[in-house]
Amino acid sequence: MTVFDPCGEAIAACPDPRAGGGRTPCPPHRCWAPARRWAAALVVCSGIFLLGLDFTVLNVAVPDLQRDLGPSVAQVQWVVDGYALVLAGLVPATGAVTDRLGRRRAFVAGLAVCGAAAAWGASSSHAWQLVAARGGMGAGAALLMPATLSIITTLFPEPGPRRRAIALWTAAGGVGGMAGPVVGGWLVEVFSWRAGFWVAVPPAAAGIAAALLVVPESRAAGAGRVDARSVALSATGLVALVWAIIESPARGWTSPPVLTAYGVAAVLLVAFTRRQARVRVPVLPLPLLRRPRIGLNAVALAMMSFGLYGALFLTTLHLQGVLGHSPWEAGVRTLPLAVALAAGAVAAPPLLARRGERMPVVAGLAVVTGSFMLLSTVDASSGYPPVLAFQLVAGFGAGLVATAGTEAVMGAVPPDRAALGSAINDVTRQVGACLGVAVQGSVLTAVSAPRLRDLPAGATFLDAWAAAERLPEPARARVVATAREAFVAGLTTAAVIAAAVTLTAAVLAWCFLPRAAA
Repeated sequence: MTVFDPCGEAIAACPDPRAGGGRTPCPPHRCWAPARRWAAALVVCSGIFLLGLDFTVLNVAVPDLQRDLGPSVAQVQWVVDGYALVLAGLVPATGAVTDRLGRRRAFVAGLAVCGAAAAWGASSSHAWQLVAARGGMGAGAALLMPATLSIITTLFPEPGPRRRAIALWTAAGGVGGMAGPVVGGWLVEVFSWRAGFWVAVPPAAAGIAAALLVVPESRAAGAGRVDARSVALSATGLVALVWAIIESPARGWTSPPVLTAYGVAAVLLVAFTRRQARVRVPVLPLPLLRRPRIGLNAVALAMMSFGLYGALFLTTLHLQGVLGHSPWEAGVRTLPLAVALAAGAVAAPPLLARRGERMPVVAGLAVVTGSFMLLSTVDASSGYPPVLAFQLVAGFGAGLVATAGTEAVMGAVPPDRAALGSAINDVTRQVGACLGVAVQGSVLTAVSAPRLRDLPAGATFLDAWAAAERLPEPARARVVATAREAFVAGLTTAAVIAAAVTLTAAVLAWCFLPRAAA
């Protein structure tokens, strides 16, 4: 009988001693040369780097975007959050799609959709077009992300190489996310905020060509159909929840539209959970999430992302609006976070091999919690050093958590369900990041707005900064000083909330994660 490897090539069958001389297909690592495996891994990691870059590249473009299109704070949050929101809503389904379509095909299709949506965003003339374009980029990312981890775990089934490959994957995504403000800042200064969209197009095209050349195709046998109703319930439930969080400061936390949105979100997400227990092929199997190595690590990843990406959004605004740096200068000052995150990702595999995931996950969450407490001490006159300290500490802790948690989730999922494990990993991180930006941005608005009520600039710090540019002295100095104080009050409050979230995750991980090495 002819047997085919995941590359689509005919191979000889391998003896299976457990079957008394029977023959089974050779596993992927027996038919792919190491050089080819690592070349494919580099291409895959370049894709995840691009997704990380896309997620944060517009953070430093907010003031420039405000001057050009005049969006509200809520619209800015939607531009930032639209990417992660669509990604989180679609990833449970695209994990199954990846298994059916083929992992390389999904990777290539995701890059193509990202590139096309980015080109549309670059030509937008209204805020709603930006939100829609960011949503399109999120849809492409939803195809691409499960494919990346599935390809890596298929390429590297052995625990040692797999840990190193996942560390590379974690570092690539994290460094891409932290490099976004640097790249975006330079592009805004040299060109405009539109270049923050155009920058994704050439790498997407290059990634497609490279994937077709060096990444082998693979798919899961017997992949089931996607339950469209589950996808609709999860996606609309998340949209309703994030809409309510973002709009609460402006409309009122107890206003009828906001309360209705919270109620709709609760009903839809409960219905989604109940449906997963009934359908034959759920998009998010609950029995898998009940396993401590999967469920608790997914929670840890979500809570870490909640704190980190929300704080990155706010500190980037702080560097520009409070400390007065240009977009490029602000972007450069976020680089220490990327370097520290890469260092944490590199430090994680040896700890995983010796101690299992519990120690690096708990330690990383504790370190991240400490970083948010550092951030909560900043004031309008403290300068860059407290922000730098936050970045170095938070980045290293996040690198530990992301690598250890991802390896634990992927290692606990059967190889033939790699795309599902990737979907669990991706959706928890993106939901956490999405809620982090929404919640911390809303806290910022809610805390700062009362302090700006007496200003002629209006009720938001973005309005105050924009109006200050048109005022003569000393009115300009008064408006700027008041806006800075209001912003810092919101930032420090959000940092305390982020610390409480990650501390809770650390306690849960300490109490319930397995103590033995994986």
